[in-house]
Amino acid sequence: MPEIELSAGPIDYVDTGGDGPVMVLVHGLGFDESVWADVTRELCGDFRVVVPVQPLGSHRRPMRPDADLSAHGIAALLGEFLERLDLREVTLVQNDTGTAQLMVGVHDERIARLVLTSCEALDNYPPGLQGKTLERAARIPGGLFLLLQSFRSPALARMRTSLGGMAKKRIPKELIARWYGPLLRSREIRRDFAKFCRGGEPDCYLRAAERLPSFTRPALVAWGAEDRMMPPATGRRLAELLPDCRYVEIPDARTLVPLDNPAALTAEIRRFVEENPLPGEGRGIQGGV
Repeated sequence: MPEIELSAGPIDYVDTGGDGPVMVLVHGLGFDESVWADVTRELCGDFRVVVPVQPLGSHRRPMRPDADLSAHGIAALLGEFLERLDLREVTLVQNDTGTAQLMVGVHDERIARLVLTSCEALDNYPPGLQGKTLERAARIPGGLFLLLQSFRSPALARMRTSLGGMAKKRIPKELIARWYGPLLRSREIRRDFAKFCRGGEPDCYLRAAERLPSFTRPALVAWGAEDRMMPPATGRRLAELLPDCRYVEIPDARTLVPLDNPAALTAEIRRFVEENPLPGEGRGIQGGV
């Protein structure tokens, strides 16, 4: 993959290229670009799809020791990524972590359309049993290291109280090894991961919600209909705060919507773009719809 050196360190990314509208897909904590693989394949014929590997635990190379990797730091880093690649009029699609919300009113000048899929929001932070367990472990010396050992076993990782509760589909052991291998192998990657886990403020997304009504550009909130970690009720409340927003639930999906039902999610994204064309873009991006 290509890489770019940002203020926090080197960031790898997928870039399908092309002259189509720019779609930036953003993964969550403990995942990498592979969680978006099916969506990327379905969109790349009509869009330039860019997927940065954020320093959230599944990245391959550690960030600088002094890097700010709190939720606000990650949001700023994503803004820097868009700027350095000179990506304009971006459709930004976020899953799992809610850091895209922290860009509103701060780093959102390059965002033309916003899509939020099953992510932290409002008072659902830390989200669910998994999020609360992770937050508590991060505050105990050695707690994160011990918790992460469970991901050496696919059977333990697939438990509903762990990674398995975030997806309706059975997660392949190859993906579990890919996502958590860097954390298990590298002390520096664990340091980066811990910075994010320890850097959250309890009211982080409640304060971010105060700025959401200022985002008057088109928005789509596409939530996993069977999500237990990020309840659909949270998604509906989130959508009500965005002035130009449509809310939809993706069937047969929990938190990892792009993994559980990529076809349905892609169809909703295509419909959203088709209904909200940018100046000069026109209509007709139909793809497989």
